Amino acid sequence: MRGAVLVLVAVAGLAASDPAIACRTHAPLRMQDIEFADLVVIGRIENYRIVREQEWRDRMLAQPNLDPDLREIYSSDKTLLPDYAMFDIVIDRSLVGTTAQRITVTWDNSTFEEPVSLSDVQYVVALRAPRSEIPPLRGPSATVFVTKRSDQPAVLQAPCSSPFILAVGSREAREAMELLER
Repeated sequence: MRGAVLVLVAVAGLAASDPAIACRTHAPLRMQDIEFADLVVIGRIENYRIVREQEWRDRMLAQPNLDPDLREIYSSDKTLLPDYAMFDIVIDRSLVGTTAQRITVTWDNSTFEEPVSLSDVQYVVALRAPRSEIPPLRGPSATVFVTKRSDQPAVLQAPCSSPFILAVGSREAREAMELLER
């Protein structure tokens, strides 16, 4: 009986969230965390998309005694925890590191809520190299997933905090650029 209640609670939580939000509280963005970046660029985001982790879904669906409600969720088009965003950055300027004029990056948002799209504006984006050390671990959760694509840079983001995808002209972008100039 207790197991059935736990499954129902888990299913209700998954079904109620679109997408799932796993952070109880939001950790403030600390600009000093930009020191963890291997690459910081200014550019425009193109070809933004959510990548569906079909392999994970297939593994879950292959379980013979999977609860029917979970089977429905894993079969749905809903964005789930293992899904991630991928996009290209057309680079106007590199502030830290060197790179090509156009790169493809991943973003496994630590708040588990990748947006459906991003605005067509210029951004300051801080990135971690595919094999760099783990990002800053702070906040009420220290959940960090393995980089989804080991061949592409990933957006820098501390768990349960905002990502370093900062609209040029915003207070945060100005602060980040001032820190980098020092």
